[in-house]
Amino acid sequence: MRYSTEPATDSVPNRKKRKPSAKLVLLTWVLLIALGVTGAYLYSNHLKESMITQMNLEIQTRTEAMKTDYTAQLSDLSAQIEELNSKVEVFNELLTFTKDNSSDKTDNSNKLYSQLNEVKKQLAALQKKMDLLK
Repeated sequence: MRYSTEPATDSVPNRKKRKPSAKLVLLTWVLLIALGVTGAYLYSNHLKESMITQMNLEIQTRTEAMKTDYTAQLSDLSAQIEELNSKVEVFNELLTFTKDNSSDKTDNSNKLYSQLNEVKKQLAALQKKMDLLK
């Protein structure tokens, strides 16, 4: 058998000389472009969803903080209103006391003081009755 040292050029074409077909290159480029567009679309949707989730969390946090602050302010205002109501009642009692003192039609100099004395007498009488029942 004889072996030739020369390459056989007739039966095997040279791969360096062979060019890829235009259809294959075009198809590869179209496929790459489609994959890029699809990837960009999916990534933008992912970013949008994560931003929406983050914004919702931030809004909830701020809303809870506002609710807490609002509740604290309302409780402070209601305490102030109660304090003002007690001051108004004291002021009304003082006005009644002053009005009773300035009245010319009464024999007592103070109707309120006399009413308090009557209540104390009735309370003492009730206390005696309770002691007897025991």
